[in-house]
Amino acid sequence: MAVRATMARFPDVPNVQEACGLPWGVTLTPFAEKDENGNSPVYGSGGELLPRCENCWAYYNNYCDREQWSWDCALCGSPNGLSTQSIIRYSLHQSCPENMASFVDLELPLEGSEDMQARPVYVAAVDLSSSEEFLELTKSALLAALEALGPGSLFGLVTFSHKIGLYDVQGLIPVVKNVFIPPDSHGKLTMELEDVMPLFSFLAPVDTCKDCIASALETLKPTTSWDQSIAVGQGADGALCDGRGFGVAIEALLNFLGSEHGNTCALARVFAFLSGPPDYGLGQQDTTQYGEQYASKGQDADCASITEQTPFYKDLAVLAVQAGICVDIFAVTDEYTDLASFKFLSIESGGSLFLYSNTDDSTLPQDMFRMLSRPYAFNCVLRLRTSSEFKLGHLFGHFFSDPQYEHVQHIICCDSFTTYAYDFDFVNDVGFSRMLGESKATDEIHSRKHPILQIAFQYTVVVPSEAFSVSGSSPKNSVKYSLKRRLRIRTLQFATAANINEIYDSVDPEVVLSILVHELILTSLEQGVWKSRMSLHEWLVNLTARCNEAFRIAEYKRGGLATAGVDVAFHQCPQLQVLPRLVFALLQNPLLRSHEEGANPDYRIYLHCLFSALEPASLNRVLYPLLVSYETPDKQAFPHLSLNGAAITRSGSPIFLLDAFTTLIVFYSSTADPALPFPPPQDCLLRTTINKLKEERCITPRLIFIKGGRDDATAFENYLIEDQVVRLSGHAVAMGFASFLDEISHRSCFLLWDEDPADSSSRSLDTQPVMSVLGGNGCEGLIYRNASESCTPNLFHGKLVRLTGKSCLSMATRIAARYISRRLSSGKVLSEEEKAAENVYIKKMEQEKLDKLARKGPKPNETPATSSGDSSGSVSDAAKPHAQSSSTPKVSTDKYRNYAVVAGIATIAAATGWYLGSRNTKPEEVED
Repeated sequence: MAVRATMARFPDVPNVQEACGLPWGVTLTPFAEKDENGNSPVYGSGGELLPRCENCWAYYNNYCDREQWSWDCALCGSPNGLSTQSIIRYSLHQSCPENMASFVDLELPLEGSEDMQARPVYVAAVDLSSSEEFLELTKSALLAALEALGPGSLFGLVTFSHKIGLYDVQGLIPVVKNVFIPPDSHGKLTMELEDVMPLFSFLAPVDTCKDCIASALETLKPTTSWDQSIAVGQGADGALCDGRGFGVAIEALLNFLGSEHGNTCALARVFAFLSGPPDYGLGQQDTTQYGEQYASKGQDADCASITEQTPFYKDLAVLAVQAGICVDIFAVTDEYTDLASFKFLSIESGGSLFLYSNTDDSTLPQDMFRMLSRPYAFNCVLRLRTSSEFKLGHLFGHFFSDPQYEHVQHIICCDSFTTYAYDFDFVNDVGFSRMLGESKATDEIHSRKHPILQIAFQYTVVVPSEAFSVSGSSPKNSVKYSLKRRLRIRTLQFATAANINEIYDSVDPEVVLSILVHELILTSLEQGVWKSRMSLHEWLVNLTARCNEAFRIAEYKRGGLATAGVDVAFHQCPQLQVLPRLVFALLQNPLLRSHEEGANPDYRIYLHCLFSALEPASLNRVLYPLLVSYETPDKQAFPHLSLNGAAITRSGSPIFLLDAFTTLIVFYSSTADPALPFPPPQDCLLRTTINKLKEERCITPRLIFIKGGRDDATAFENYLIEDQVVRLSGHAVAMGFASFLDEISHRSCFLLWDEDPADSSSRSLDTQPVMSVLGGNGCEGLIYRNASESCTPNLFHGKLVRLTGKSCLSMATRIAARYISRRLSSGKVLSEEEKAAENVYIKKMEQEKLDKLARKGPKPNETPATSSGDSSGSVSDAAKPHAQSSSTPKVSTDKYRNYAVVAGIATIAAATGWYLGSRNTKPEEVED
């Protein structure tokens, strides 16, 4: 059970969590053999005897305070009594797994007699409204599946087209019985499948009938190759001979298998092989011109094409969960099939959805064998509990939520790779920051409270019998397997961060990316792809601004002076440095590609299903592939290169291995030595690395060899992400990763200066225009921005940036100049009311300057008439300090400095206005 948090140190209060700009949550892989640190659970028995809290129902664990007769819950703090049996059990402290470790795996008693144990059942539903190539690929996949199935498994074969065929493969000759599907979209089968063939005849033991099953597979033929003497489109009885009745077939099959759930079927998995969209009977879909049909209705094609057309398959998912049946869908097609409707059938039942664009380079047989060879758990119940200070927010993954109990997930089937994600919210504003003084008053706690998580995972697993596993064979009629019910519990305690910088230092970027992807998938389904792209872009801008602000505050507290530029590369926080590249890659991914950019909606749904079940490390590899260079097939050069052409050129290496998780590419540059073997030999280091990567994957990656200068290198060049052009929010375009960083820096800069701070020095001024007011020994920069049109009568909203000390003088000048430049370049026309407010303020400032100069008195060589004459002349003469005699009172250095700064700001404003006026095009409007 691997648990990874977005941050190792949790925020202590909600304000800190919001200020850091990072998602707060965890990813969970419940059936992983080891935890994230490589530690295995402590195994034991007596899981049904484990004490539980009477208040929150959490399980007893080694973080609980235990006395002889009672124990205090580590999650909610409630006291609980111990039963006599538990007191005896815990009298020997080290004898119980729950006292030895926080990660335990305890056996539970099975319901019913061991002699009447149910068996794992696998059923293949094959589409006959297909091509010969599709059926050949399906046969290969099912033959591979037969080799991977464990002992004691039962197998059934069913076909569908305009009729459903059930196969009896337990005899020497396969027998098939058919039932026709009504063409009406509301029609039902004339008879149930159990009336067509008994379940015990349909399900054959794999151990004894493997050859018969293989013979039955060889008889499968597409409907297009049936008796050609019959009129096209007509059967012998006049029925239609075309159509793909997938919906009716799956519904009938679920009812057929569900009737024996818990008796014959311990676990039932249905493998549905599709070659196109269902177009016959119940659940048929209209997949023609999917983009145009929504545009004619005034709907967003990006939203509509990823939304299910019919709720029929979502209702089937409920039926599958109730029957304890997991459905895996394998679609081999390049036409629009509306996988958005099918995904619920696989996701909610704990299955997988695979999409292959063609049969030529499909990895379907390898994926089937790999999926059934690794261990898996079934009939699972998952529950994550938190301590009382925080709670679960959103839950992400392939599960079915319990309709009665909150945050309880039912998982029909999962393997050691299946991962789920959760995000958290605080219960109140107090968070984890209750201190000693409050605890003495309430007698609740004695120190700062640590956040605690507890995951309870109850599951069933098929275990080979000891006699069979030792000898490889067993006597006739002996049991070759057994079912074990187990309870896996893990309790984790996290530390809290004293400040935002500690949060940034403890970030796990792979988990942050995983939570972001889940949230983006949810946003794209509800609001469309472009909204997801904008949200991701704005999130990175916000994170950059907040991180820069946090480190500048920390630098100021240490007495240093922070740099004025925006650190968009996160040089001060190594844990965040990879995030801009990951976000840039995610913006290019087909997951967020729009309909107008040529996105395939089925492929996008496939990515939804794939990404929502991947562990963080695998998801990171999908989005930002790993590029490794080799000097020779046996010598590695650079273990990690950036995904751009410049990095490849600088490396000077002739061979490159690109790992994109679903694809592995071996690329020989055009300048490689012709003596280097191509493709690389099987016994070299490069091949060994490739084979190891294949073994570690949950799906089989496609291997491609490309020789530069001879083969088309487009497949390799498309993965050079940092050289690609990306559309951002609005009409902005990033010409590569460097341009993207500049754009993020630009937006973060405005966010830094325009966002109202949360401290007490922040305030809003209603009618004062934009100015920089400098005075005293320090300086204060007043920065204002235009309010929205609805914000009348307030003309301006602003903030007060207090900068103290001589070192901050230049920063105030830059702030004022930045806003003046932005105001002049906005191209907006001020209203009469705004102009009047600015004029009043400017006249007031000029009058104050005149009053200050008048108080200094006239020069010695001036007559009273001169000094009291024209005001402009007085200002001009008085503004010359060298014209004063030594008897004149000396003006302070601070005042001179203030005058110089005001003059500098005016100069910057004039220069900016001249520059903008000389431009031929109208300046673009800068968004806030």
